[in-house]
Amino acid sequence: MNIYFAGSITGGREDVLTYSQIIQYLKNYGNVLDPHVGNVNLTSNGENLPDFTVFDRNVNYIQNADVIIAEVSTPSLGVGYELCLGEILDKKVLCLNNKSKNQRLSRMISGNPKFQIAYYSSVEEAFKSIDDFFSS
Repeated sequence: MNIYFAGSITGGREDVLTYSQIIQYLKNYGNVLDPHVGNVNLTSNGENLPDFTVFDRNVNYIQNADVIIAEVSTPSLGVGYELCLGEILDKKVLCLNNKSKNQRLSRMISGNPKFQIAYYSSVEEAFKSIDDFFSS
């Protein structure tokens, strides 16, 4: 199974340790197509690649993904775009939102009936939501 993981890069890297833990956990379920999002050395400047290269690569990853798991606690235009593309391509999507951050999730995400939304307070709760997602 190919899993696309989405998380904020240019929108902020404060959740990178959580991303890294989630990515490691997702490897129990398949191939994570975009693991660099969890790289603790990656700054909000992103990779040293041309914009079109990153765009083409990520679109290709999403097209080849069976599912999309997105950590949406840090607002990100890129993650929003990736989720929209996933919806257009009829991908099964799980959005993980850390409720302890007190950051309101956009209604364009929480109100989308095609997205499964899971709120968590600990990474273990996020793992449980991932297990539930894959078992459904």
